[in-house]
Amino acid sequence: MNKVRIAFDRAAPRYDEAAALQREVGTLLLQSIPTCPADTILDTGCGTGHGTQLLRTRWPQARLIASDFAFSMLRTAGGGVCADLERLPFAARTFDLYWSNLAFQWCDGERAVSEAARVLIPGGRLAVSSLAPGTLAELDSVFSGLDSHRHVLDFAPAQTLTHACHAAGFQEVTLNTVTLRCYHPDLKSLLHSLKSLGANQVGSHRRLGLLGRRGWQTLEGRYEALRSAEGLPVTYEVVVCTAKHDPSGKLA
Repeated sequence: MNKVRIAFDRAAPRYDEAAALQREVGTLLLQSIPTCPADTILDTGCGTGHGTQLLRTRWPQARLIASDFAFSMLRTAGGGVCADLERLPFAARTFDLYWSNLAFQWCDGERAVSEAARVLIPGGRLAVSSLAPGTLAELDSVFSGLDSHRHVLDFAPAQTLTHACHAAGFQEVTLNTVTLRCYHPDLKSLLHSLKSLGANQVGSHRRLGLLGRRGWQTLEGRYEALRSAEGLPVTYEVVVCTAKHDPSGKLA
């Protein structure tokens, strides 16, 4: 997790330039939340604060706390609490709404959901988006056979969130998946976009050095074969999960 934190700290100054995906998914996540009052809201993994702004628009009177484990992100967002969403520094039963947009793929989802249950009041709402297998499928495909390194995260299956929610005492769990695609004019801009989002940290066995000229040419040629009229595609399998906290329903 330290490597991921460092990557996001470095990405913060240019994060918003490449964060169209986060903004689109944030809008989908907000639309998925049932109409409900919320006096206290936690935005975990807040990044540069786009989700916080969405939440303020819908619940303008709420006490809203933003948190992220990257200091630079919080500075860009205008402040907040530096915290790991697997170990939140908040008292139990503090929040009416727990929100996390595209942060769960970087952590242990079961631990994060358990922490969400701890800090939510009974009847509080959970709203989380994450990424599932199939995300960055094109990148995984074009790197295949070039080396023995991992270049894409092992994304958890979508149902992992459902199981974690039921185990933590959530009810009314809804899970929706949607496929989104972004397009880039060339491979360099595509990879730069991923790096700008902190997504260049893709596992413990990732390549630490450069591909070399021949490797790069092979990679570029493979990706060019996937080009469409819009450009070079990047696929994201997005998971949107909402639930209602019911401590009495927690599994033993």
